[in-house]
Amino acid sequence: MQTTELALLMEKMGCPPDKAPGLARQLDKRARQLSAQQNRSYEDALAHLLKLMQQGWAAQQQASRP
Repeated sequence: MQTTELALLMEKMGCPPDKAPGLARQLDKRARQLSAQQNRSYEDALAHLLKLMQQGWAAQQQASRP
């Protein structure tokens, strides 16, 4: 997956649009690192990280509501 596609996906999941491109690059890099370190596929590592980020964004949105 290209980082531009990843950034768009992250925006749909709740990532602030101004932060999505930079976070997408970091997420791609970290997924590649996890893939190599833990002998798992890049796609599996990326899906795991995206799930964690989505949970974080959801919690942040709930916390900001009155």
